[in-house]
Amino acid sequence: FTEEKLGQAEKTELDAHLENLLSKAECTKLWTEKIMKQTEVLLQPNPNARIEEFVYEKLDRKAPSRMNNPELLGQYMIDAGNEFGPGTAYGNALIKCGETQKRIGTADRELIQTSAINFLTPLRNFIEGDYKTITKERKLLQNKRLDLDAAKTRLKKAKVAEARAASEQEVRITQSEFDRQAEITRLLLEGISSTHAHHLRCLNDFVEAQMTYYAQCYQYMLDLQKQLGSFPSTFLSNNNQSSSAPVQSLSTSSVLASASPSLPSVSNSIVTSGISELKSSSGSRKARVLYDYDAANSSELSLLADEVRVFY
Repeated sequence: FTEEKLGQAEKTELDAHLENLLSKAECTKLWTEKIMKQTEVLLQPNPNARIEEFVYEKLDRKAPSRMNNPELLGQYMIDAGNEFGPGTAYGNALIKCGETQKRIGTADRELIQTSAINFLTPLRNFIEGDYKTITKERKLLQNKRLDLDAAKTRLKKAKVAEARAASEQEVRITQSEFDRQAEITRLLLEGISSTHAHHLRCLNDFVEAQMTYYAQCYQYMLDLQKQLGSFPSTFLSNNNQSSSAPVQSLSTSSVLASASPSLPSVSNSIVTSGISELKSSSGSRKARVLYDYDAANSSELSLLADEVRVFY
């Protein structure tokens, strides 16, 4: 081996097909490791948590169960909502948001578990199993090749007939062993194509798990948005009456129709953001102006902040 590196000895080259298989195996191992490690980062961004899980795995022990980030945020929101009062608009909204965050945390756990079983484990099995076997057989092939080249060198240097005959016998034996090991290595390397096919199925499982996770999160947030949309547009005052039934929401169209038939040019955003809803004891509807508004033309009304308008 040293003489080969110094350029003082000839080297038996592997056939092109075997060289291509070796290159394909190395490429597969390299990218499988990168994809596997980055998937672990995606599923668990906290490096300390990943190290802890790795240690527990090596010790063959189960890692202690801890709340993930969405679950922790959800719990904080629920606790805050209960502290502020479930009967208040803000407290009720916090509780609903917290419950949704905890559902997202549960979905996140399911994604991690499914991905670990169906995607990460097969990739890790290839790195720690099949590729280690390939590496072992490849080293044996390298040793057989060196034995063969050393025998060829001794044959060239043999001067005496007896020594030459022994060297020829040695070359035949080492050549046979080299050919046998090359065949074993080739058969193992040709299994890389099957590995690619298996990893493709695992990749489809990973994509399906992600699709399920994001669909669940979207549905949870859609439901939460609908629940929050049913709340009053402004919070009630913080007095003893704030825990009573919420104020009935006024639609933009009803405000426009009730205010005056001469307000068609007032935009929805102005009406929605510029007027807060009130409810009088007589059953008539009132609206408080949140900020000043100057009429752009004769078909609009000029409004002052804190002004209360009554609608019949």
